[in-house]
Amino acid sequence: MSFVVLLNLLVKPGWVVVENLVQDRLGHATFGLLTALSALTLVVAALSDLGLTPYSVQRVAAEPTFMAETFPTLLPLRGALNAVALAAMLAVGWVLGYRGYELVLLGAIGTALLLAQYGQFLRGTLQAHQQFNTDAVLSVLEKFLLLGAVLVLIPVGLTLPRYVGARLAAAAFSTVVLYGLMTRLFGRIKYRWKAPVARTALRASLPFALMALLYGVNERIDMVMLERLASPTEAGYYAGAYRWVDAVMMYAWTVLPLFFAKFASVPRDAVAQRELLRFGQRILTLPLLFVVAFVLFRGEVLFWQFSHSTPAEVARMTWCLKILFVNVLVHAFFAIYSTLLTSTTHERPVSWLVAGSIFLNIGLNLFLLPKYGAVAASLNTLLCAAGVSVGYLVLVARRTGVSVPFRLLGRLLLAFGLLCGTWYALQYGLSKTLDWWLESGLMGVVFVVIILGTGLVRRSEVTQLLPGRQGN
Repeated sequence: MSFVVLLNLLVKPGWVVVENLVQDRLGHATFGLLTALSALTLVVAALSDLGLTPYSVQRVAAEPTFMAETFPTLLPLRGALNAVALAAMLAVGWVLGYRGYELVLLGAIGTALLLAQYGQFLRGTLQAHQQFNTDAVLSVLEKFLLLGAVLVLIPVGLTLPRYVGARLAAAAFSTVVLYGLMTRLFGRIKYRWKAPVARTALRASLPFALMALLYGVNERIDMVMLERLASPTEAGYYAGAYRWVDAVMMYAWTVLPLFFAKFASVPRDAVAQRELLRFGQRILTLPLLFVVAFVLFRGEVLFWQFSHSTPAEVARMTWCLKILFVNVLVHAFFAIYSTLLTSTTHERPVSWLVAGSIFLNIGLNLFLLPKYGAVAASLNTLLCAAGVSVGYLVLVARRTGVSVPFRLLGRLLLAFGLLCGTWYALQYGLSKTLDWWLESGLMGVVFVVIILGTGLVRRSEVTQLLPGRQGN
């Protein structure tokens, strides 16, 4: 697990910087179209897996004979689903109004994504056989190849067709490597179609597919609707801001699965779950409080690479960024309650909450996007996250034996208020004399004092982490 996290921390932040350069070179309108097409493929691509990847990992790990008996059917089934998903992508693109060149781009982007997802399916065999280090390297192979290709293309001349072609080539190469490695480690698998085996696998994997589809639609529908209802340029502004949300939320998506496993290990012990919740709440929320405050007061520095953008364009992206990071703040407070619910067999009500959020988001988008563009998309995302979070609290209170720690939530909110108030006072008095990095460092020290003063982290806990005190 630590090796996987380390590799992602090395590659993904670098990829954020490279994507900023790509958007700056291509322009906001072109990049907005690219991002909308990519979001559309991500939504439809949920159909290409139908939950077969987690299903196969689970079965291969539990049953040594599963790979020899079932994989000869699953491999062609997964390939056929890719073909169906690609056709569905093009059909949905046509219905949404994409034509000609745009449909060609959609097909290329969709093919690259489907190849990448097929590679993830093949990687499941490595995970199930405990080949975690090999899997970790392969998990970032495509991003690493694409990062290198983009760095080569930027001085040569970066265009949209070249960039899409590089994505397709990196995905194809990574898939070939994965397939070759799988056959080398586990032997060549001959395709053998068995309809009963396929039906059994699809029935068992559908619950995974439903959850993936709901979350995919919920996260990506904004970009498609924004490009269609407002303009590609507005979609570009939103993409430039949302990229940083993705980067920061990587911390949450790394931490939350660990607590998912912890909650699931004590499904009937409300006391243990309550302690885990209180501990996880602090681990998840505290770092994100500082990051959100930084963005609210110094968010414009994250767009330092956009040298080809006007001050008005950077200001609009910054405004979207600040709204979206209030959305991050909401997740920082309440995402762990979703983890508690889904880890304790309450997936269905959580799915209904997400489905309700999707319908609310679509309704707000239809009403607000044509007039207010990227700012409205950012605000709609925030409103839907807030609504779902209230639902999480209600479900935890009514369906679990775990009480919501409102006093802890209050102290966290107090700490955030004190941090923002101090930061505002510092800027008001010294904004003309302090560089952003010095200002942020000073506020980091202030934040440590705040969390100690509010009792969110006790001095005894800090002492236990010091060298020579761990054995005491």
